Amino acid sequence: MEPEIVSIDGVEIATWTLGSDGPLPDVVLCHGTPWSAEVWREVAPRLARQRRVHLWDMPGYGRSTMRADVEVDLASQMERLPRLLEHWGLEAPDVVAHDIGGAVALGAHLQHGAEYRRLVLWDVVTLDPWGSPFFRLVAENAEVFAALPPALHGALVREYVDGAANHALPDAWVDRLAAPWITEQGQAAFYRQIAALTPDDTRPLVELLDSVRCPVRVGWGEDDPWIPVEQARRLAEALPGDVPVTTLPGVGHLAPVEAAQAVGNAVEAWLA
Repeated sequence: MEPEIVSIDGVEIATWTLGSDGPLPDVVLCHGTPWSAEVWREVAPRLARQRRVHLWDMPGYGRSTMRADVEVDLASQMERLPRLLEHWGLEAPDVVAHDIGGAVALGAHLQHGAEYRRLVLWDVVTLDPWGSPFFRLVAENAEVFAALPPALHGALVREYVDGAANHALPDAWVDRLAAPWITEQGQAAFYRQIAALTPDDTRPLVELLDSVRCPVRVGWGEDDPWIPVEQARRLAEALPGDVPVTTLPGVGHLAPVEAAQAVGNAVEAWLA
């Protein structure tokens, strides 16, 4: 589907809405890095059978603006999500978030007043440490990597995308997830968003986790090569109440892609 472009403070955000009014509340899906709403390609239509499903590409990602003057740090993305919920007319939707999308959803909730009915956090960036060794290397040398010849950059992005999974992804999925970054504008944006991401924006959230105001479920790939599965337990213990944890054996960091059916089952069960 072609996206609907929503402008928030002059920043163009690609959005999609699937399904129609059904028996269940609306759900918002949040992606991580270096992904886009594409990671929900197989999960979203399933959820849309009984509800409206809202997706967005964060500015700096996918089909949203990649202008160099647009802030793409986590703090900025946290501020945008409540504005987007207001645009969609959502007062307390269900939210499902992956990777840094989890930090964005938590920040919007804990620091900017966004309310959720239920929240699912899957392989999320919140607790220290986070970021692969490659991620940290790029963050410290973003200008050097941005100057790579396009062919080398393309090979690097594809290898980085594929390395998030526990097993090699199908070529079609690697192509789909890498595509936004394999352009002149995308190459610069790829390294710019990595350089902008810092634990300085997630550490304040950790101190507020016991203040989350909705039921939460945590999901993780047991073989996540980027964020170890032991963080699932630590995160659940830091959240209020009895937080169920779902772990998927043989699955890496890209659970919504690697195990879409299992993720869909867990999400549907929790949100229903």
